[in-house]
Amino acid sequence: MKTHYTLKTLSALILGLGTVGLAHGAGFQLLEQNASGLGSAYAGSAASGENASAAYFNPASMTLLPGMNVSAGAVAIKPSFKFSDGGSTNAVGARPGGGDGGDAGSLGVVPNAHFTWEVNPRLWLGLSVGAPFGLMTDYDEGWAGRYHSEKFSIESININPSIAFKATDTLSIGAGVSYMHLDADYRKAQFVPSIPTGAMGNPIPLPGGDLSAKVKAKGDGWGWNVGVLWQATPDTRFGLSYRSKVKIDADGTTTLRNRSVPTSIALAPGMSIPNPIAGLLPLGEYDAETTVELPDTAIFSVVHQLNDRWTLLGDVSWTGWSSIPELKIENSGVSNSTLDLRFKDAWRVALGAHYKYSESWTFKGGVAWDQSPVRDDAFRPSSLPDNDRYWLSLGAQYNFSKNTSIDVGYAHLFVKSTSVNNNSSKDAGVLKGDYDSSADLFGVQFSHRF
Repeated sequence: MKTHYTLKTLSALILGLGTVGLAHGAGFQLLEQNASGLGSAYAGSAASGENASAAYFNPASMTLLPGMNVSAGAVAIKPSFKFSDGGSTNAVGARPGGGDGGDAGSLGVVPNAHFTWEVNPRLWLGLSVGAPFGLMTDYDEGWAGRYHSEKFSIESININPSIAFKATDTLSIGAGVSYMHLDADYRKAQFVPSIPTGAMGNPIPLPGGDLSAKVKAKGDGWGWNVGVLWQATPDTRFGLSYRSKVKIDADGTTTLRNRSVPTSIALAPGMSIPNPIAGLLPLGEYDAETTVELPDTAIFSVVHQLNDRWTLLGDVSWTGWSSIPELKIENSGVSNSTLDLRFKDAWRVALGAHYKYSESWTFKGGVAWDQSPVRDDAFRPSSLPDNDRYWLSLGAQYNFSKNTSIDVGYAHLFVKSTSVNNNSSKDAGVLKGDYDSSADLFGVQFSHRF
């Protein structure tokens, strides 16, 4: 029976769609590993060495920090994803009904903590803890795109010890190793078609409806990072850093529940029979696993001390999202599946400036262009409807003393007008329409030198 075959592959498709969020590029790969860089749009991140968070962006930058340094903070991120339906359909080509889903953006907080230690004039050790991936989209239940996504969330933690060596008075090198853990939770509806009278020999119409589907998966992986810092002149330095791919082996469960498929059919008052479609539903919990290779990244930065008041910062970074052209899902008890993603490598360019108003106050500003790895409307998932975005950032630093400071930063992300015409999954139908998206970020960072 065609209906039974369609439902049989559901758990594979759910896990595949849920894992999209793990590797959905600019909007999902979090730059916010400190709040001190937020005010200048993270320009100069691999050459700044402003506080102990340098250990994450470029381990060689630790050599700019004498003694012991600690830095900790958090960035609150509030994205907005508002969908306008433009002709979405379900798996049989009919209009699915439901609204536009409300604002799917959800508030998230990205914490960070860093430590560096100057062991001797040539050797530094560091440790960074942060969340390099994480966000959530949450639509109203029953919206028009419910067969693609209703809720998606992911949390991560990255632990990154590092070491740096000052090779000469102007050249430093550094390296580190990372352990990453990921947790994902994805929920959607699954369309179950009705069978009209006479189809496949049935004498009465058999009603369909929706299933509720949920996948939870978690996995771990290891990576490494290296960096170089060159003080070209007393006023100008360059930083170059590279962070490797991280292979995540994720294990999870897919759970299917009946939402609105009638379990019986009323023939007359007080008389009913079981609905054969309900009896074919593969309800329950299934084991599932997949492997995803998160992309590598490279950053080239420059910091120039223009005069006693002004510091200029620049950044060009690259992310190798083409490491994920597709996802292959293996399941226990149901069919395997392959999800076509076609991610592209992405670039980011940032420019910033610091103005030292006084010994206590420094003001910051920055702009950036951030490219999405999703370039085709047909492969843009509703779990994160990403697109190119532009940053406008402002921030301030207050020095309580020469060893203690606090940073605050704010950024607004203007997201390019986003269309979607996703028909990559026959079971989900076509999601067609437009997104109006943006994001606001606010961060606080505390730093101290012992």
